Amino acid sequence: MKVFDLQCEAGHGFEGWFGSEEDYQSQCARGLLTCPLCGSAEVVRLPSAPRLNLSTSRAETPSARSAAPVQVPSPRPVSHPAPAATPERQQAEAIFLQAVRHVLAHTEDVGPRFAEEARRIHHGDAEARGIRGQATPEERRELREEGIEVLALPVPEGLDGPLQ
Repeated sequence: MKVFDLQCEAGHGFEGWFGSEEDYQSQCARGLLTCPLCGSAEVVRLPSAPRLNLSTSRAETPSARSAAPVQVPSPRPVSHPAPAATPERQQAEAIFLQAVRHVLAHTEDVGPRFAEEARRIHHGDAEARGIRGQATPEERRELREEGIEVLALPVPEGLDGPLQ
């Protein structure tokens, strides 16, 4: 199993697990790698330092210690350099994903009937409960004008199916 550090064009860092280097390359070539946070398909592999288990009888040579890091070529060009994935940014992304998972786990998906179901709940024609679904900007504006609070929450593509 190969575990690679990946990053999208927006700078979101994440891990990818692959059966082999060829599996990684194949998924890149077919456009199957996407960011779990924003869904971007502009994903690059970040350089990493593999851990090597060397025999204790083999002494580390000065040339081995000073070897230059290996550059990993990007499978596709990325139009904008991504900002560095700072610990603060990674923590904020993790908190966002946790909040989205909580919303998904504790609300009912009503799909494109969101505006209709929100009105039914607001007027007491349906059971009060947390719902989520799709609404156009116009529908969201109309709901707000009617006094119904709504919030657009972007759900990363990888989270809209079963959670592992």
